[in-house]
Amino acid sequence: MTVTLEQPARAVLVTAEDQEVPVTATLRYASDDPLAAHIDFPADISLSGDVVSWTFSRGLLEEGLRAPAGAGDVHIWPCGGGRTAVELHSPYGMALLQFEAPALRRFLLRTYAVVASGRENLGPTVDRGLTALLGGV
Repeated sequence: MTVTLEQPARAVLVTAEDQEVPVTATLRYASDDPLAAHIDFPADISLSGDVVSWTFSRGLLEEGLRAPAGAGDVHIWPCGGGRTAVELHSPYGMALLQFEAPALRRFLLRTYAVVASGRENLGPTVDRGLTALLGGV
């Protein structure tokens, strides 16, 4: 049985002019993809007008709550004042968001209550990925 967690999260988008624009997001985790965490943003704040989801490793979130972490499209680091910065890179640009660190910690702890660290069974995930990749060949 798959367990899915969703937790609303408040964040601020830091603009190029150093203004902070409040945004809503949903933190999401599913036990059938135990190494991944997701941040979903509603359509009304995306450039495309569609819901946007970012997927990154649950371990990256844990590391980024303590110290700067990340490579590629997602970087996470503590930024003082009880906040954690999440920097997202896409072909269209970069977004810098600041989340309340206690909310991110609470979400992370909830994910570990569902699937403990080191207890991730990747067999089904690998099977699904190979099936999708090979298309039943």
